[in-house]
Amino acid sequence: MKWTEEAGDAVKKVPFFVRKRVRERVEKEASAAGKSIVTIAEVQATQKRYIYGMASEIKGYQLDTCFCPGGCPNRAYGGDDLLKRIEMFLKEEDLHGFLKKSFKGDLKFHHEFRITLSDCPNACSQPQIKDIGIIGAVLPAITDEKCSLCEACAGSCAEGAVSVDKDKEGPVINFDLCLKCGECIKACPTGTIASERNGFRVLLGGKLGRHPGLASELNCILSDKEAFEIVKLCIKLYKKKSTGGKRFAEIFNEEDFKGIEERFCKN
Repeated sequence: MKWTEEAGDAVKKVPFFVRKRVRERVEKEASAAGKSIVTIAEVQATQKRYIYGMASEIKGYQLDTCFCPGGCPNRAYGGDDLLKRIEMFLKEEDLHGFLKKSFKGDLKFHHEFRITLSDCPNACSQPQIKDIGIIGAVLPAITDEKCSLCEACAGSCAEGAVSVDKDKEGPVINFDLCLKCGECIKACPTGTIASERNGFRVLLGGKLGRHPGLASELNCILSDKEAFEIVKLCIKLYKKKSTGGKRFAEIFNEEDFKGIEERFCKN
């Protein structure tokens, strides 16, 4: 559906974590009213109904992913199946019912538990500021295949984590700089750099608001099963410790983080 410039600018002012939902609703309501173009009048009408009817929109959780799942050219490791498993689990957990019992008053979007999954380190879905952030990752490794010294791997790495040592006749990876995006693996024509492990980086306890903070990252790459188990464990912890609508980041402490890391990052 076409949008006027004024209408588009108005939606850009909506908080990012509900912007997509607002835009979809504006288009849906405009279409139902027989409109083919969204103007500022449609945006303002929907925003008004949206704000006053916010409580009816709350489902207890927000689950987001990349803007183009399955088609992202930067995808390191896909999480489509994991996303489906997480959503089924969140529905079963009835976080909306939990929030209604623990918080006295009208629920708002910032009360919802937020999980996001990004297929690559570009992190379009902003996993660093969510309760649980999951990022697709691939750990590169040097194989026995002879290097052609073409330096394509070094050229592909935006972090400068890969270089070619011509004396040793092969690539060198600085894992302190590596974001595990897999671009060097894609670029290598000889197979000298290959994947050692595919999976997910997991970040816990991020939030925005009055006291924002970035999530802390577990020091390992996790399988689909392990990432899902961590989600289950965090929801259990959240239900056990959160009262009065407190966000996960407010109840998740260093001891909780260390316990999860020791359990899942043994190697």
